[in-house]
Amino acid sequence: MADSGSEHEDVEKIVRDAPKRLGQDAARKQKKEKPKTVKHVAKYTRSGGVSQRRIGSIRDKKLKGSLQRANEKHKLAAESAAKSEILLPDQAGFLEPEGLEKTYKFSQKQLADNVDLNTARKIFSLDLPDYGSYRVKYTRNGRNLLLGSQKGHLAMMDSLRMKLTCEFQANDLVRDISFLHNDSLFAAAQKKHVYIYDNTGAEAHCIRTIPEPRKMEFLPYHFLLSTVSGNGLLSYHDVTEGKQVSTHRTKQGLCDTMALNPWNAVVNLGHASGIVTLWTPNMSDAVVKMQCHQGPSTFFLFCCCCLSRWVSLTGTRLLVILVRSMGIDNSGKYLVTAGADRKVKVFDLRKYQELNSYYLTSAANTMSVSQRGLVAVGFGPNVHVLKSAFTSGSPIRPYMTYQIPGSMVSSLAFRPFEDVLGVGHATGFNSIVIPGAGEPNFDTFEANPYESHKQRDESEVRSLLEKIRPEMITLDPNAIGRVDMDPAEEQEKKIFQMKRANGDESAKKPKKKMRGKNRPSRRLRKKQQNVVDAQKQQFREQLASKQKRQELQEQRREWSEKAESAPTALNRFFKK
Repeated sequence: MADSGSEHEDVEKIVRDAPKRLGQDAARKQKKEKPKTVKHVAKYTRSGGVSQRRIGSIRDKKLKGSLQRANEKHKLAAESAAKSEILLPDQAGFLEPEGLEKTYKFSQKQLADNVDLNTARKIFSLDLPDYGSYRVKYTRNGRNLLLGSQKGHLAMMDSLRMKLTCEFQANDLVRDISFLHNDSLFAAAQKKHVYIYDNTGAEAHCIRTIPEPRKMEFLPYHFLLSTVSGNGLLSYHDVTEGKQVSTHRTKQGLCDTMALNPWNAVVNLGHASGIVTLWTPNMSDAVVKMQCHQGPSTFFLFCCCCLSRWVSLTGTRLLVILVRSMGIDNSGKYLVTAGADRKVKVFDLRKYQELNSYYLTSAANTMSVSQRGLVAVGFGPNVHVLKSAFTSGSPIRPYMTYQIPGSMVSSLAFRPFEDVLGVGHATGFNSIVIPGAGEPNFDTFEANPYESHKQRDESEVRSLLEKIRPEMITLDPNAIGRVDMDPAEEQEKKIFQMKRANGDESAKKPKKKMRGKNRPSRRLRKKQQNVVDAQKQQFREQLASKQKRQELQEQRREWSEKAESAPTALNRFFKK
C-alpha cells in the first residue's frame, strides 16, 4: 500500500508540473538568454570594416551576405581576444621611486643586488677590445643574440642558456648585421657585398647585386631583405627565391640610417640632408618625405701648418649627416629620430607632425625602441633610456642612465619579451637590465622564446605558406581586401588634393572664361602649347633673334643719351 501511495504522489506531481498548453516547454527551451557583454572589446576591434548601414544599402545579396559574415567573424575574434585577457598573468612593471629618489640614479649594481637570480644573470659584459665597434641584433623571439664587429668578428649565442652557437672571423669590414626569418640564417653587410651565413658559421650565399651595403632590415612576413647603399640605392631581395624584387634610387644623397615599420612593413630611410623618406617595393618614388632635422650638411675644417717661415692654411670639406639614427614603436604610429643638432624628435606618423623633442649633450649615434615604449639613445659613452616619449602632454624625461667609461656606444637593441638592453660599443658588448622594457606576455604562434627545434621547423613552414607578396605593402595595410566605397568623383578629388599638395602644375583649376573664350578650338590650342614641331621651333628662333636685336638697339640708344648728356670735358671717354 505504501508503494502504491508513493507512485500516486509521483503521478500527481508530474501532472501538476506538466505544461498547460502544447509546446510550452519547447518555447521555453527555444528562448535564448541575453548575450553577456564582454569588457575591453573595443581594444581589439580592428578598423577598416564596412558598416552595417552601408551593408544594408547593398542590393547584391551574395556580396551583402559575405560582408555580413566577415563582420561577424571580426566581432567574434575581438570578443575572444578580450576574453583571453584573463590568461595573461604577467604585468609589466617599472621602477617606482620613493620620496625624492630619481630612477635614473639607480645603477646596475643596485639592481643586481635587489632582483632575482635569473634576472641578475642577464647583467654581464664581454670585453673584446681588439675587434672595433660592435653591432647588436636579437631574433624576433629574443632567444638568440648576434654580434658583429667592424673588423669582421661575428658571433651568435643562445641568450637563454648563455651558450655560444658559432663564432668566426670574416676578415672583412662589417657595417651591419641582421637575422633572417629565424636563427638558422643571418646576413652581414660587408665591404663590397652582402653575405649570408648559417648558424654554424658556414657561408650559404653571397648577394653580389647589392654594392657596398651600409644598413639592412629583414621583413619577416614578406621574406624580403632590404638594404641601402651609401649612395642611396635601396634594394629588396627575396631570400626564398634568391632574386632581386626591386631597386630604387632615393636621389637624396648619402644614406646611413634605416628603420623598419613593423605595422605596415614600410622602410624608413634617413639622409644626410635631414630628410626622412618612406619606401615601399612597389613604388619607384618615396611615398612620404619629411624634413625632420635642419642644419648645414657640410662645413670646412681649416688646418694651419707652419713650415719654417711660411704659414699655410688648408681647408677640408666634411659632410655632416643630419639624421644619425631612427626607431619606430611596435604599433607603427610613432617615429623617433636623432640628428646632428643634438635633438631627439618624436613624430606622429598618422599626421606627420612633430609630437615631442628632447635635447642631448651631444649628437646620438644609435637608438632603439622597446616593446613597451621606452626609447634608448646612445651618445658618446652614455646611454639614456627615455620614458613618456609618445605622450604629447608630458615632457620626455630620462628613466635610466648607463655609462661605459673609455668607450663609444655604437649599437643598441632591446631584447624582445625581456627587460634587457644590449649595448654594443668600441670595446665589446654589455647587457643591462631595464625594468618595464619588454612585453611580459607573448603569443606562441607569433614568437616563442622557448620553442623547440620541431616547433621552429613548423613555424618556418607555416610562415612560408602565409608569405605576403611585396605588392601588398602599403602605408595603410587595412586597405588590402577592403571594399572601396568611394565613388569616382571622390577619388578624383583626392588625387587633385594630393597633386596640389605636392605642387603639381596639373592640379591648378582652369579659370572661368568669358563667353566665347572657352571654345573647343581655344582649349585645343591651349593643350598644344607644349607640343614642339619644326614650324614652332623656327618661329621661336625668329622671335628670340628679334628680341635680341631690340635689346641691342635699346642699349645703344641709352649709351648715346648718356654721351650727349655728359659734359664736354668727358666726351672723349665715350666711344662714338
